[in-house]
Amino acid sequence: MSYAAYKMMHWPTGIDYCAAGFITHSPAEAAAFSSLEPSISCPEGDVDSAAPRAAQRVGPTPNLVVVAANVLEVYAVRTDAVMGAQDGGPSSTAAILDGISGARLELVCYYRLHGNIESMAVLSDGTDNTRDSIALAFKDAKIACLEFDDSINGLRTSSMHCFEGPDWLHLKRGRESFACGPIIKADPQGRCGAALFYGLQMIILKAAQVGQSLVGEDEPTRMLSSAAVRIDSSYVIDLRHLEMNHIKDFTFVHGYIEPVLVILHEQEPTWAGRISSKNQTCMISAFSISMSLKQHPMIWSSAKLPHDAYQLLAVPPPISGILVICANSIHYHSQSTSCSLTLNSFSSQPDGSPETLKTSFHVELDAAKATWLSHDIVMFSSKNGEILLLTVVYDGRAVQRLDLMKSKASILSLGATTLGSSFFFLGSRLADSLLVQFSFGVPTSVLPDLTDEKISFVVRDALINVGPLKDFAYGLRTNSDPNAAGIAKQSNYELVCCSGHGKNGTLSALQQSIRPDLITEVELPSCTGIWTVYYKSSRGITTEDNEYHAYLIISLESRTMVLQTGDDLGEVTETVDYNVQASTIAAGNLFGRRRVIQVYAKGARVLDGSFMTQELNFTMHSSESSLSSEPVAAASASIADPYVLLKMVDGTVRLLVGDHSNCTISINAPTVFASSSQRISSCTLYCDRGPEPWLRKARTDAWLSSGIGEATDSNDGFSHDQSDIYCIICFESGKLGIFEVPSFKCVFSVEGFVSGSAILSDDLSHAKDAVIGVPDATTVSVKKEEANNIKIVELAMHRWSGQFSCPFLFGLLNDGTLLCYHAYCYDGSESNAHRAPLSPNGSSDLDNASDSRLRSLRFHRVSIDISSRDDISSFTRPRITIFNNVGGYEGLFLGGPRPTWVFVCRQRFRVHPQLCDGPIVAFTVLHNVNCCRGLIYVTSQGFLKICQLPSAYNYDNYWPVQKVPLHGTPHQVTYYAEQSLYPLIVSVPVVRPLNQVLSSMADQELGLHIENDFTVGDDLQKVYTVDEFEVRIMELEKPSGCWETRFTIPMQQFENALTVRIVTLQNTTTKENETLMAIGTAYVQGEDVAARGRVLLFSFSKSENSQNLVTEVYSKESKGAVSAVASLQGHLLIASGPKITLNKWTGAELTAVAFYDAPLHVVSLNIVKNFILFGDIHKSIYFLSWKEQGSQLSLLAKDFGSLECFATEFLIDGSTLSLVVSDSDKNLQIFYYAPKMVESWKGQKLLSRAEFHVGAHVSKLLRIQMLPTQGLVSEKTNRFALVFGTLDGGIGCIAPVDELTFRRLQSLQRKLVDAVPHVCGLNPRSFRHFKSNGKAHRPGPDNIIDFELLSHYEMLSLGEQLDIAQQIGTTRSQIISNFSDFLLGTSFL
Repeated sequence: MSYAAYKMMHWPTGIDYCAAGFITHSPAEAAAFSSLEPSISCPEGDVDSAAPRAAQRVGPTPNLVVVAANVLEVYAVRTDAVMGAQDGGPSSTAAILDGISGARLELVCYYRLHGNIESMAVLSDGTDNTRDSIALAFKDAKIACLEFDDSINGLRTSSMHCFEGPDWLHLKRGRESFACGPIIKADPQGRCGAALFYGLQMIILKAAQVGQSLVGEDEPTRMLSSAAVRIDSSYVIDLRHLEMNHIKDFTFVHGYIEPVLVILHEQEPTWAGRISSKNQTCMISAFSISMSLKQHPMIWSSAKLPHDAYQLLAVPPPISGILVICANSIHYHSQSTSCSLTLNSFSSQPDGSPETLKTSFHVELDAAKATWLSHDIVMFSSKNGEILLLTVVYDGRAVQRLDLMKSKASILSLGATTLGSSFFFLGSRLADSLLVQFSFGVPTSVLPDLTDEKISFVVRDALINVGPLKDFAYGLRTNSDPNAAGIAKQSNYELVCCSGHGKNGTLSALQQSIRPDLITEVELPSCTGIWTVYYKSSRGITTEDNEYHAYLIISLESRTMVLQTGDDLGEVTETVDYNVQASTIAAGNLFGRRRVIQVYAKGARVLDGSFMTQELNFTMHSSESSLSSEPVAAASASIADPYVLLKMVDGTVRLLVGDHSNCTISINAPTVFASSSQRISSCTLYCDRGPEPWLRKARTDAWLSSGIGEATDSNDGFSHDQSDIYCIICFESGKLGIFEVPSFKCVFSVEGFVSGSAILSDDLSHAKDAVIGVPDATTVSVKKEEANNIKIVELAMHRWSGQFSCPFLFGLLNDGTLLCYHAYCYDGSESNAHRAPLSPNGSSDLDNASDSRLRSLRFHRVSIDISSRDDISSFTRPRITIFNNVGGYEGLFLGGPRPTWVFVCRQRFRVHPQLCDGPIVAFTVLHNVNCCRGLIYVTSQGFLKICQLPSAYNYDNYWPVQKVPLHGTPHQVTYYAEQSLYPLIVSVPVVRPLNQVLSSMADQELGLHIENDFTVGDDLQKVYTVDEFEVRIMELEKPSGCWETRFTIPMQQFENALTVRIVTLQNTTTKENETLMAIGTAYVQGEDVAARGRVLLFSFSKSENSQNLVTEVYSKESKGAVSAVASLQGHLLIASGPKITLNKWTGAELTAVAFYDAPLHVVSLNIVKNFILFGDIHKSIYFLSWKEQGSQLSLLAKDFGSLECFATEFLIDGSTLSLVVSDSDKNLQIFYYAPKMVESWKGQKLLSRAEFHVGAHVSKLLRIQMLPTQGLVSEKTNRFALVFGTLDGGIGCIAPVDELTFRRLQSLQRKLVDAVPHVCGLNPRSFRHFKSNGKAHRPGPDNIIDFELLSHYEMLSLGEQLDIAQQIGTTRSQIISNFSDFLLGTSFL
């Protein structure tokens, strides 16, 4: 393998930073919206008065901005207000707080950046009608400011600031590496921001003057567009000139006319061993920043703060001032007053200071995260996951004292932010992040100074996190199929991961593909489609949500079967009036589920239950050809109550119109398309329904249409919902049009929909160049031909549930691409002036018609990672099936050669393939007695399967995940295949009395002295937390899907289990192989006691009913910690301390046969045949071989550089062997052994094959065999890829690629660096350069391609894709098939 590819498969989920800001709307817009909202959504008057009161108590809620490594996400908080008394009865399960019954986070936009975000601040000027901007800081010295742009419904970079390169080298003062990355903070009034770079360089970012905001016409239908805060200019302050050495934190304070920056810094450093003589070393200094003069006079300062101060909190007005947070105390300082609070007995007071207040309980606040819930209450999330509330007691003139009280227990969080007046968000890298609603209870006492307020909390939503992935094992699922082969076999496996920490530790089972739980299956050859329909007789009206399906209609090649879906499936084909002699094209419900319509090629039937009430035959319309009325066959149909849209074989459309009063339908041929010569390639109906149909907002005459709609819809008494029906048609020229039904008036049209441009907007109402995305006539004919062959074969548009949800539009191309668009409203009113000259000459009617068009409707393209890439023109069946409730989820199912589930969770797509059954020809949902919220699908092999989604998994994640709480930290996991067991190391924190801990740690004679010293005083009553280790053997129970602990092996006191592995040893006495579990441990007893460890071997019992699952067969102490074990050709390889020994197993004893001295401490061992690769904690990797005849371990080669290894593994590509190592600087390197090369010093030195910056700590590498793909059948079959897990919760793979593919994709990658607009202006090439962090490093070859960048290729428009492919001398289809082959080869789970 000379070439490799890097691909992320599961993006980071551990949240590093979170912040609140009005990004997508200003506070004024939010306030107007929340007061409007309840009155829209309920027609009754009495409810109307109660709802706005609740909304005002909650107040406008800002957006939540979240950062996970290099992923930036912006969410909106959506609340469900309680509507009147009829809902809020005892039936509702959710707790109601402040008139809110629930809240959730909905995704607004997300971006994967080419760089890790080091710090984030929200620039806000605090006024009501401007929006906030996001300021992000990146490694070394880059800042990017982003603001929300309504016209593209996403973030746009408003300014970029870079202080790197030769001009700014003097800022580094000769240093290469810095302890912490850049930190950025913002002034609360939005006048400036400040960023700290290179340790001591403060950069002041001056904000632009607000006032030139673009305000459109004042219309009630549309919120005013509001300007966002922008950065104007910047300058640098060198803090060395202010005599500062070590800056710990800085922040802006409230209540001054000019911005005031307070800096917490340490004058002379101290350390733990010198605290008795030198402890008050920190001080704070306040500087007034005058940006016009570029001066910064100090206005006040305060010295002698504890050495463990680490954080500053600016107190909001009217109190103002600053809180200094230390590990053992909290101090309040302002220009005039100061007070402090002692948290435990470790805090030290300066001599002669007044006595300070103490808390009633003992707490340590180091590494706490804080956010202000109100102007005087700050909430801390402490290092052990407790929530503490600190009240600043203020009497109107000065701060009297600080009060701290304990509240609930929560997660171990890494960031906290308050969202508006009633929510806060806890972001975490170690647990699921939580959205919590809080409410201040009524104060119980009347006296103002007794803060007896009770705060109640309700968790409203959680964002899943599977990080940090310390280790994982690759094992079989419970519902795996032993007969599967090829790619279907991959979905037999799942990754079982150690994630989380402490009380938030979990075992996470992750799967890439979905394998539904089978209820029953029958053989059913040559099926072409299946549908389930409801039957509601006019008498028994049940609730629509929980109604069972009545019939299952199965269409075969020349006939139709009908089954009843009662208690069991029974065929009723003979007794019903369905047309069973022909195959069905579509079936569905009409007239509010009172009738069923069946469409077949020659006609349609309307049925009431099993009786036919009407039959229609399709003929040519008599006006077109009076000579003959020969029948025309229907090709496809789309049903939206009460209309059915038919596409005929000859490319025309017909509309069946239903009449509610007598439940009949009539046929109608729209005349609009009769004259036009364009053929229709696909069409669909979209039903825009709800209390307020969404597309009406996009009209210019929205106030007209709302009144009419209510009047016409009032005759159907059973539904409050109004519904507008639209018809979406795509022509073969690539033009897309949206038409009103039944009048077929065009309300939206866009040329070149096929090309997949980033934004779609109405052609008539926007002056824009008409040739965008249409290939130019002068280009080469090959390219033109390829562009013309691409057609839209299927369309779908749907709006899923949720008051704020917007419709999605899908278009399936005949090469397998799924175009996906999300609708939004944007009224670019300035384009009205250009509209008149655009309309063609002489057609004034077009100009008048444009008033009723959906002029402010826009669509923006959403990326969707779907892997099916095959020419599907032969596959005529409709493939997109939309479902509203399968196992509680909604979304769509894409059938065909590579079936895929697309779940819609929080208005974002979660794409999960389904590989286990091969191609799927038909799919539908089923909800009845035996199969609750299930599904039916038919495979291409001719099996009909009735299934349910596995309920244990959560699908709102990049991969489906099941999390099992362990209430301890998992460290390492391995898989025992014969009995499907997972042994894992877990450490549980246990609180012990201090004297017990001390006496057992020290040696015996030392223990006597301790007893004498400590008998006086209360120190013996102190407690100390120690981690107690155990090895749990867990199993996934077959039927239930629950994880059970089968057996627990406790470790001794102070013994840490470091490794657990399943090893195969050859018993030298019986000459048989035995499979044993090996555990390596270490005793941790402080630096005074020599390190020791143990090797333990356990055998698994073969019989099912034995008492013990495992029995100990061997245990021996060793000098040094046993950090890694592995089996090598029947021998046991043990790394204990700095020595590696090879042992043979006699059945009762381990006897050493060979050894090798490692440099310091072995962190990982890997074995292939008789080769050994090990990584050292500081000295990089070593490559050894084991020779049986001389029984010796000999060094083949090593890497001469110094490297702090995290994980190592072999990469195998046919007959070439490479060595992969990941390090502490978030890089990955690939080495190879070439003794014949001159530069390898006669084979002593490992040579670099490739190097790459991952941007996350890779903690585990796992070798998995790749699948042979169609394009590479002749290639090597012995190919292995490496799946890796990172501490951010990401999973990816490094896989070998052949040279031809590599060269092609590498040249594409170089083109894409310039062709793709990068968010925040970050360069992907510089991000992927090896980062040596100041250490000497010789750059290696650039032999890895980055699929993170290549994935942008498919998001370009078709014209750009063809251009780039032509420039690098290949074709688009060749590139896409390379992508597809790589994706198939790495679908491991």
